[in-house]
Amino acid sequence: MFKRNEDIKNARGGVPYWAIAEKMNISENTLYRWLRSELSTERKEDILAAIRDCQKELAEVN
Repeated sequence: MFKRNEDIKNARGGVPYWAIAEKMNISENTLYRWLRSELSTERKEDILAAIRDCQKELAEVN
């Protein structure tokens, strides 16, 4: 099995991909396409920041 972008997949936890994409102002399909290949450090950091933002929002709601 492929191990591309495992750090993002692990950091995501229960955050849905659509929420991450929405936070980044991109489509969910774009995010899926990006994750098919190993990402640049900059893009990875952008996605991880969006994940952290979504996790903070979820924590505030709960």
